[in-house]
Amino acid sequence: MKPSRRLLPPLAWGLSARLLVLTMAFVMLSEVLIYVPSIARFRLVYLESRINAAHLASLALQSLPEDTVDHDLERELLRSTELRMMALKRKMTRTLVLSEDMPPTMDVSFDLRGAPPLMLIMHAFEALWRGDRVIHVVGDFPDGSDGFLEIIMDEKPLHDAMVAYSTNILQLSIVISLLTAGLVYLSLHVLFVRPMRRITSSMEAFRNAPEDAASVIEPSERGDEVGAAQRELARMQHELRNALQQKTHLAALGAAVSKINHDLRNVLSTAHLASDRLTSSEDPGVKRAMPTLVRAIDHAIAICTETLDFAKAEMPAPSRERFHLAPLVDDVAQHVELSGNGRVVWHNRIAGGLEIEADREQLFRVLLNLGRNAVDALEHGGEVSIAAARENGWIKIDVSDTGPGLPERARAHLFEPFSGSVKSGGVGLGLAIARELVRGHGGDLQLLRSDATGTTFRISLPDGAGGQHH
Repeated sequence: MKPSRRLLPPLAWGLSARLLVLTMAFVMLSEVLIYVPSIARFRLVYLESRINAAHLASLALQSLPEDTVDHDLERELLRSTELRMMALKRKMTRTLVLSEDMPPTMDVSFDLRGAPPLMLIMHAFEALWRGDRVIHVVGDFPDGSDGFLEIIMDEKPLHDAMVAYSTNILQLSIVISLLTAGLVYLSLHVLFVRPMRRITSSMEAFRNAPEDAASVIEPSERGDEVGAAQRELARMQHELRNALQQKTHLAALGAAVSKINHDLRNVLSTAHLASDRLTSSEDPGVKRAMPTLVRAIDHAIAICTETLDFAKAEMPAPSRERFHLAPLVDDVAQHVELSGNGRVVWHNRIAGGLEIEADREQLFRVLLNLGRNAVDALEHGGEVSIAAARENGWIKIDVSDTGPGLPERARAHLFEPFSGSVKSGGVGLGLAIARELVRGHGGDLQLLRSDATGTTFRISLPDGAGGQHH
């Protein structure tokens, strides 16, 4: 036995590993979507804190006598608030509260009053990208009073704080993604991957040794889809194992029957030759019995022939050729034993120019079987007609008779071997073989109708070798 190829991938390339990577990617994407507005919010809060510090510094200066505010105090206030200048605007008055000796040159100005979120996001990423400017910021008074505050500050401390914040967010996102992905990985592995590996291993073992009862998987008690799949697999394996055992027994029995059939056919051939000699006898009793004996021997030989044909492993693949259908039907008519008194009439209703692409010998066998069945159904006379037509890429051949129709028992198992005989004493192989030959062409054989007015079988074949399948 060849070593079976590995059906299950290694864990590193399995479904769990892929989901682990995808979960990490999705978590990181979610963190990015969260980070974008949060970094803008961080910058806004930072600048508002500088505005608040400037406001507190202005209140402290306003509470001191003017002659007590010296240069050193101003520098200390500017250093503690991380500002380079601050000013107040109340009503129509603008007051410079603190400032460096040399007023700084502003690179850009920002107004925090009613700034839209999209603009705040853009300014946040601009600060991360640049980060070394001198910025002018305008904001409302923290206490809600009329007017506004103006500050000038270096952007570098803000930039450093934003970078530190972003680094913390990145580290936290990695930890969260790893933790989440790990939990998802473990959950998937326990709930799905391990059961699926057991199912796949059972399928592989069953394929290698279907006759071994140990290869059949145990039904699961789980109530989810995996449990249902495992139970269905166990049921299928049990049924398939039983079917294989039955077919093994039938194959052995079939081989024995085939050998018996072969030997019996030789015996019947000898009996047929002996009966030919008896036909020349002048004994009246022998003359009366001979037709019945000959028919019985011919019928037994036909049964043996059909059984041996069906016992073959498979029907040969059709050898397609293009030919006119009407002459083939005429050949069939010559081989069908019509009643000698002319009560059975054969009608070939196929147009002379209709061509078909098929295996001529196989199609001849199919039509001969259907034709013989139709003639056998006309014990008291009638008509057999064969017609054909092209229809939507198919050639449909109808074989009809005006007999009494098929009995219900025959219709129920019409195409089943040894079960669907349409005539008394048959073995039910003719229609089964005929249908198998037609299906080998990519078509089908079916019973179109059967009632008191007659029976019609239809052969559907693709119109050409490249036709569609039925």
